[in-house]
Amino acid sequence: MDVLDDPVGASLGGAHAHLARRCGRAVRYDPEVASFSSVGLAPGPGAWDDLAALLGSGEFADLFSCPALPPARWKAEFALEGHQLVQERQVRPAAPAGLRVVELGAADVPEMLALVARTRPGPFRPRTRELGTYLGVREGGPDGGDGGGALLAMAGERLHPPGFTEVSAVCTAPEARGRGLAAHLVGELAARITARGERPFLHVAAANTGALALYERLGFVRRADVVFRGFRTP
Repeated sequence: MDVLDDPVGASLGGAHAHLARRCGRAVRYDPEVASFSSVGLAPGPGAWDDLAALLGSGEFADLFSCPALPPARWKAEFALEGHQLVQERQVRPAAPAGLRVVELGAADVPEMLALVARTRPGPFRPRTRELGTYLGVREGGPDGGDGGGALLAMAGERLHPPGFTEVSAVCTAPEARGRGLAAHLVGELAARITARGERPFLHVAAANTGALALYERLGFVRRADVVFRGFRTP
């Protein structure tokens, strides 16, 4: 599981290499896809200089769960304690009655962005859906909808280090909470990931105890405590 110590760098060096932007020892996602950057687990001073050159002066550096800290001249923007979890047993809740589970594509992006704006599950950009499969729950049963039902919940795949896929962007509209929509979507995604021979993992803020309890019910266990950090380049 060592690849999970630097999941951003491991993803950009493999499955997501086509979405990478590089400068020397620093790498980041295309900014329309994701905000994350990596300088590895033990970067030297030159790696931080490379990242500053890659991002530009006075720009935001989202270092995700990187344990290394940049030089003092970098301004700290935030630090959020969290947990990294890996699924050890598969739990697949039943599909919600009277609703449709659909794969979300490019035409759904405006609705996806609107749902993210209402629920704030974490960073999500116009091309984030290119990281993997995104599923949504819409109003209307399989025989009773015309495809235009409101998007009530979604979840998708994000980081993709070798052998693993991260479940992310789990969110439910306030008016649809309490119906098991998030549980079903996470269970469905995890089942698909497992079926192709990979292991599902995810991240959760330590303060989000409700989400942590949900993921534990779905068979996820804590692998590591992490700190999500953001900085401003010199």
